[in-house]
Amino acid sequence: MAKQILVIEDEPNVAAFISQGLKESGYKVLVAYDGLKGLELLNVRNIDLVVLDVILPGMDGREVARKIRATRNANIPIIMLTALGTTDNIVKGLDAGADDYLVKPFKFKELLARIRAHTRHKGFRIDNNEKLYLDDLELDRDAKIVKRAGNEIKLTSTEFRLLEYLLENSNRVLSRIDILEGVWDINFNMGTNVVDVYVNYLRNKIDKNYEVKLIHTVIGMGYVLKN
Repeated sequence: MAKQILVIEDEPNVAAFISQGLKESGYKVLVAYDGLKGLELLNVRNIDLVVLDVILPGMDGREVARKIRATRNANIPIIMLTALGTTDNIVKGLDAGADDYLVKPFKFKELLARIRAHTRHKGFRIDNNEKLYLDDLELDRDAKIVKRAGNEIKLTSTEFRLLEYLLENSNRVLSRIDILEGVWDINFNMGTNVVDVYVNYLRNKIDKNYEVKLIHTVIGMGYVLKN
């Protein structure tokens, strides 16, 4: 069955360009020109992925993403479109709940590659290894709960995915490219330092108040999670 994509984009020409390209690539497409209409469609239609512009009338894309994450559609992949490609703007979008981003102007084939990656990796996962451990750190995949020394640690969805990936690769040195591909499924613009920003976020939450540090920097190579 064809995947159904919701495009939330207020520029008619851009929305038409994306919609036509996706239809020609075999997807079903719905278009909303503002965030409220997009949220309404999400509540009544079965959507597999959202392409979401940041700058929208009334409610911006980040607020739309936060509302999506607070509903029954919390796990739906969101690819955010932005005219601002700085690390700060990218991180704000990811913090709001986006899984990926594209900077305008973009090539359609790049958007298509990212949609394929996210719809391929976001299906139901059968995994008998529900919990991951390292030292006194515990990550519960099903409950989406992280604890250290028995204390629950609140993480954003992106921080959770990053920690899960680090735990899956404990004691292995991971390059920034490894982490980008493993956590976000696709290559980000390496001119940004998104990985470093999120590693620092994690450090502040799981290492800062504990004597044993688990996240280590390997200079010139990347990061490793080990005790």
